[in-house]
Amino acid sequence: MHSLPSASLVVEVPFFDVDAMHVVWHGHYVKYLELARCELLRKFNYDYPDMEASGYVWPIVDMHIKYVGSARMTDKIRIEANLLEYENRLKIAYLIRDEATGKKLTKASTIQVAVCKQSGEMQFASPQVLLDKLAAL
Repeated sequence: MHSLPSASLVVEVPFFDVDAMHVVWHGHYVKYLELARCELLRKFNYDYPDMEASGYVWPIVDMHIKYVGSARMTDKIRIEANLLEYENRLKIAYLIRDEATGKKLTKASTIQVAVCKQSGEMQFASPQVLLDKLAAL
């Protein structure tokens, strides 16, 4: 594998995501990160159904969000997700920009760890199935 995968998608901010000040409510950014994370996981065939089928669940154990600017209703925003680490955990960095201007709106990161679905035990190294899928890229 030469480089770690990345993915991006564009979302038009819907009416139901804005607050009384007509900007995206801060909690909805977590949903936008999830959309980009799923897009990224699909790049190497390890989206949530694939994770579960392999015997593992991958809960988020840490999340950081830095709000730099505000998105408004009908704005088109680009959400980028970049895999940074995978050997012992999945660490993903995100960048949300206004699609029209390129202006940075939000920076974020998440960390997920593998948990054996059967035993409930956290894994201290990523399971071989993940390593194999990334090696196939």
